[in-house]
Amino acid sequence: MINNQLINPKSIAIIGGSENVLKPGGKILKNIIDSGYKGSVYVVNPKHELIQNQPTFSSVSDLPQTEMAILAIPSHLCYDAVKELTTNKGTKAFIIISAGFSEESTEGARLENEIVKLIDNVNGCLIGPNCIGVINHSYCGVFTPIVPLSQAGCDFVSASGATAVYIMEAGINNGLQFSNVYSVGNSAQLGVEDVVKYMDETFNPATDSRVKLLYMESIQKPEMLLKHASSLIRKGCKIAAIKAGGSEAGKRAASSHTGALAKDDLVVNALLRKAGIVRCISREELTIAGCIFINKELNGKNIAIITHAGGPAVMLTDALSKGGMKVPKLDDNTVNKMLQILNPGSSALNPVDIIATGTGEQLVQIIDICENELNYIDGMCVIFGTTGLMDTNHVFNLLSNKIKECKKPIFPVLPSVLNGKDSINCFIEKGNINFPDEVALGNMLTKIQNTFSPQEENPLQPEIDIIKVRSIIDNSESGYLPPLKVQQLLDACGISRVNEIITNNIETAVNEVNTIGFPVAMKIVGPIHKTDVGGVVLNIRDKKQMICEFERMIKIPETTAILIQPMLTGTELFLGAKNEEHFGHMVVCGLGGIFVEVFKDVVAALTPLSANDALDMINDLNSVKLLEGYRGTEPVNKAIYADIISRVAALCSAAPEIFEMDINPLLGKSDKVVAVDTRIRIERL
Repeated sequence: MINNQLINPKSIAIIGGSENVLKPGGKILKNIIDSGYKGSVYVVNPKHELIQNQPTFSSVSDLPQTEMAILAIPSHLCYDAVKELTTNKGTKAFIIISAGFSEESTEGARLENEIVKLIDNVNGCLIGPNCIGVINHSYCGVFTPIVPLSQAGCDFVSASGATAVYIMEAGINNGLQFSNVYSVGNSAQLGVEDVVKYMDETFNPATDSRVKLLYMESIQKPEMLLKHASSLIRKGCKIAAIKAGGSEAGKRAASSHTGALAKDDLVVNALLRKAGIVRCISREELTIAGCIFINKELNGKNIAIITHAGGPAVMLTDALSKGGMKVPKLDDNTVNKMLQILNPGSSALNPVDIIATGTGEQLVQIIDICENELNYIDGMCVIFGTTGLMDTNHVFNLLSNKIKECKKPIFPVLPSVLNGKDSINCFIEKGNINFPDEVALGNMLTKIQNTFSPQEENPLQPEIDIIKVRSIIDNSESGYLPPLKVQQLLDACGISRVNEIITNNIETAVNEVNTIGFPVAMKIVGPIHKTDVGGVVLNIRDKKQMICEFERMIKIPETTAILIQPMLTGTELFLGAKNEEHFGHMVVCGLGGIFVEVFKDVVAALTPLSANDALDMINDLNSVKLLEGYRGTEPVNKAIYADIISRVAALCSAAPEIFEMDINPLLGKSDKVVAVDTRIRIERL
């Protein structure tokens, strides 16, 4: 757990401090001195008596009591240093800059674990190893250039030191400020999740930043991240995150459709979705998200675009519209009023194009109309570059004043980063943000608007027969459940299913088929991928054909029985669940049949889920229009589909032994949704 000795230490020892500021120990020492740290600074270096005008100790054992230590020495020397500090110097906070630990070798990982044990034994905390350090308002404990901090800036936590530097540089260049920065490196003890927990548990709305940016390469404590990120957002914070490492290499081998889909990236999406975190895929997106969050909040989807260049306005309009936001046409009275203000050749339909000869005063008048007279406009994007026809300093000063005065947010797009560099720098120095690329801004505005609020901590789940569910699971072996037990589980959960005959006896099949009626479908029981071995036959219309297929199919290797179902019609839907290590169960929904394999248009969420949560999943599908009825097709009852999704989630909560589950397809119509083909695999915990 993060302690006060790390956040506000009264004394700091730099182990490996150096006169050479091109070495980590030298630069850290210089940064701590230059940033005005008010506590005691101790330097350990056996070769010098004075380093950067600071008294120097020849060994760690010579140090006085010290609250925090920053280690910039070879990895193999760190254990003895930490042992001495924890045992004899009362040190309870550590930043280990050194590399050569778990990121490098098995021996490095062992050494790292031993160091963590030493620190844990004194209830201390560790940032790193293999990191750049910590920057806050008490000290600048990093070897990178000092970043100017502001209480009005954002908090930033990064698993990668270099990435942290690149993100900060990009953000600062566009006016984004930072308040606290943590580089956690290998996260041997404290990871990104632990820092988020600390921020939540100590959050002070009067002084703490409400904007949190995260860069993660792994999520080892998903429950911690979910709990405390959600809590921060409910307290009024905004959080955006990059989670790297979601490539094909992150896939897990699995036999079901859900298992094949359930790669690292999908479950991470589900976690961030549940927490209400905006997911970013690049450094640019993360810094843009931070800039938007620092700006005044946009409450609505209707944007007025004010520009003096047509092309960027068109591209911004496209980006906003594709993401579900609106650039509404202005009413006739407003258009006429604006045209009376603007120069001939201007346009006021929205985007409002004041053309290259438009003045700063005209820009202000248009902003005032959008701010004061247009209730249907929620925010403004102002695109203004360097035309060579006016003093951009004057225009940007007027724009800066309007950004501060207006209640509606204004997002300035100042793209002339070369010709207008000096003017843009003056604009940023006044505390403003610049969004150099209008499409990147539009895409991130839509992503933020489309991010859900955190799900309820204890969502209302449907009632299922938990006693019956447990009885079935407790009396089953690991592996795929036989069809009869699958039927019983669906019945216990209140999930509608198709009537089925399961038998390995042809006479039984002939006698009972009348209870179903032709046409029927026949499927083998046993092999996992039935279609691949000729184990599925559809639209069988009489007993003669049924007997012929039965005799053929029962001979297919590994087949134990034949399942016979009536042929039903409806839209094919998919529903699956997968137990993800550390994350719990992930539920996945989408179009069924071959569509789940070809298009992979699915939405995932973590259990537990309410029916409303499930309905949000359905509505977030790219193919939702197909479910709502398309060109005369019968729509799917989304409420029933959502209810079934929530019941599968409840089943997973009652039976954590479920490792994988597929219902593919469910057949959906306007009055019912029926499970047709279900597979459930359990693994003993």
